[in-house]
Amino acid sequence: MAKAALSLGGNIGDVRVMIASALDLLEEADVRVVARSSNYRTRPWGKTDQPDFTNVSVVVETKLLPSELLATCLEVERRLGRVRHERWGPRVIDIDLITYDDVHMETSELTLPHRHAHERGFVLIPLAEIAPDLLIGGRTVAELAARFANDPIEKL
Repeated sequence: MAKAALSLGGNIGDVRVMIASALDLLEEADVRVVARSSNYRTRPWGKTDQPDFTNVSVVVETKLLPSELLATCLEVERRLGRVRHERWGPRVIDIDLITYDDVHMETSELTLPHRHAHERGFVLIPLAEIAPDLLIGGRTVAELAARFANDPIEKL
């Protein structure tokens, strides 16, 4: 079984319900959640003129290959009503594959570790709660998250 880290979030509707539904659908697809962070309220990233997000991180175990796990995450988003209108825009649910074991890869569909994970407090703060020693780019999540300690990221 491979271990992967996922980041989930959204800012439209009842995001906590959507996150719970996404995790249930992932479990149905043989993606077992082994750790889940608290919910966090975070400011938008990229496109900032929209409501705050609710974000969580999870560590999962799966037999799926990285590309299969990504496809599963995208299918869960689709099943929950995610429509991609604009980059970094509002969404009912977003599921990002952050890491997959020690895999480093770059294809047109998937980069591992996630190419922006090290710059995103909304990924790192929740992930540090459940996997502080996980390595991203040779640094621990705890080290990377420390840079965002003074950001307006609120544990709910």
